[in-house]
Amino acid sequence: MRYIKPITIISTILLISGCTPDKYPKHPDYAIHKPKVKCKACRANLDRMVKQLQGSPYVWAEEGPDYFDCSGLTYYLYGSMGIELPRTAREQAKVGKKVSFKDLKYGDLLFFATGKNRHKITHVGMYLGNGWFTHASTTKSKVIYSNIYKSRYFKSRLRVCRRYLPDEITNNQPSWQKAQPIAKSSPNATSNKKGKAVIINTPIEDIESLSNDGTYYVQVGSFSGKPSHTLLSKIKSNNLHYRLIKFDRGNKQINKLLIGPYKTKVQVEKALKIVKQKIQPNAFIAEIR
Repeated sequence: MRYIKPITIISTILLISGCTPDKYPKHPDYAIHKPKVKCKACRANLDRMVKQLQGSPYVWAEEGPDYFDCSGLTYYLYGSMGIELPRTAREQAKVGKKVSFKDLKYGDLLFFATGKNRHKITHVGMYLGNGWFTHASTTKSKVIYSNIYKSRYFKSRLRVCRRYLPDEITNNQPSWQKAQPIAKSSPNATSNKKGKAVIINTPIEDIESLSNDGTYYVQVGSFSGKPSHTLLSKIKSNNLHYRLIKFDRGNKQINKLLIGPYKTKVQVEKALKIVKQKIQPNAFIAEIR
């Protein structure tokens, strides 16, 4: 047996560990780094950045491009388009055009008081449409999507909404808000290339009425009118429970067919396997949170 010197083993370990970046650095960079302007201010560029940054680690006092705190995320998103905002959520909430909640548009910022002082702004997120907003979450330790209609916590702590984008940008309809093609995977969802659950876009009234038994679903498809009796019977025969989320597109009613809910990723992955084998090969995992 070949003898390997201890120093060689130690050196190898140090080399490997040195090549692996720390997802959550122990020593945040407290200096404020102004984002480089890399694109013009338009909805398409903003929407692209929003989707790219989902899942980025939350690190306090960081404003990108790899780590973010809540105001660092909004500071980075706007700064990358050449729109300057103050660095902190409290200061961001003092500038821009004040808008009412009912008049919110894509790109507006939502400011929350999440501390003991119910009037002090401590958190910020960017509005996406239909109640959804993106933010760097301290509880999830990453950038996520949340829905204010489904969260009593955020709904009760919302204090002010501000707009910084020109009207020609906010009036453009975001791609993930557009009506979903019939019987195809939803473009209203985030990328699923890495095997992560897709976040689906649902009408407000359906979000509020969804069960609290879980957030994971298997989406079978979207249909013009009601899905066929044969398909629904096939779901029932496999001891699966389904629900339909309805919304209007023009003069037609579109039905999004979901199986679930499931509390864990393991449960929904097991269900997805059954659905793909016996019901719909193009089914995918969707999450409402």
